[in-house]
Amino acid sequence: MTQARPLEGIRVVEMSHMVMGPSTGMFLGFLGAEVIKIEPPEGDKTRNLTGMGAGFFPTFNRGKKSVTLNTKDSGDLAKVHALLKTADVFVENFRDETLAKMGLAPAQLRQSNPSLIVASCKGFLKGPYEHRAAMDEVVQMMTGMAYMTGPTGRPLRIGSSANDIMGGLFTAFGVLAALIQRGKTGQGSAIRSGLFENCLLLVAQHMVQFDIEGTESPPLPERVFSWPVYDLFPTRDGRQIFVGAATDGQWDKLCKALGLEHLLADPELQTRSAQIAARDVTLPQIAAVIAQHSYEDMVRVMEQNDLLFAPVARPVEMYDDPHVNRPGGLFTSHYADKKDFRAPALPLEMDGAPVVSASVDIPSVGQHNGEILGALGAAK
Repeated sequence: MTQARPLEGIRVVEMSHMVMGPSTGMFLGFLGAEVIKIEPPEGDKTRNLTGMGAGFFPTFNRGKKSVTLNTKDSGDLAKVHALLKTADVFVENFRDETLAKMGLAPAQLRQSNPSLIVASCKGFLKGPYEHRAAMDEVVQMMTGMAYMTGPTGRPLRIGSSANDIMGGLFTAFGVLAALIQRGKTGQGSAIRSGLFENCLLLVAQHMVQFDIEGTESPPLPERVFSWPVYDLFPTRDGRQIFVGAATDGQWDKLCKALGLEHLLADPELQTRSAQIAARDVTLPQIAAVIAQHSYEDMVRVMEQNDLLFAPVARPVEMYDDPHVNRPGGLFTSHYADKKDFRAPALPLEMDGAPVVSASVDIPSVGQHNGEILGALGAAK
């Protein structure tokens, strides 16, 4: 099966660090673009993060080419400009004023290269906050995401760099739209994606509920349930399993699968609203049945009856998950001077094939200087 590479022939120059900008480049690279990452001579500082940051650089820089240039050196800055003249897309996450001082602001670049698409990964879109610094946790606190995630008085960020990653996804989405537009007009575009606005969209459903109903949702740990069953239950061997019944059909199948047919016959439980109102009566009965079975037994029951369920897993357990380990689920990357690692590609398929770049290896610092900068010299 042929691997789809819709962006083959597109050159992306990326000058960014941490997660949002690099994930933008990674998404475009997985779609077939050539992504050239500009790093300082000592390498991107993200390479040296440890702990929860150790996965940042390897995860979001797979398949890229590394070029080292010192933007504070006039000669190297000239090479950046020369490289951008060969590019279709420039991805950056610098402050606006810093870019302008280097002559790399969108308006400046497009004067000499009108077809260039400049994709800027920022904390905020234009407005009162546009010059503020931002990180994932900052915008989660600002928008109400952290409030909705933790119990009252204990706002919590969600357990990944989800806003940074999705901010990169929106930036890549904008680049794709700009490429389509350029195909019609021949002109590039200036794309700006905001981390704050990304998080705002994620909490929009709670905002809209208030606008429509005049009611404010409590944090999710204290939420008012919209379904009869949507809960965690302990099994006989001490593991937890999430079980849901969100439709009439699921409620019917769950009660039958657990031997609780009397709930189906109960005249007080014939509507979803009645089932929700009676959760304090029905959930203990469901919990008592589940507690009599091992986790593996419950998984079989759930699968055999096509029910909504999930284990409570840790990220590391994904390496042992049979679905994750299907062909195309994980790809092994070579990380120069460090351990090889496995990670997923884009969560989509095209014509039955996973969407992933030709290489998923991590470049060493400046690995492609000769190839990329040498070609610039030869072109003069």
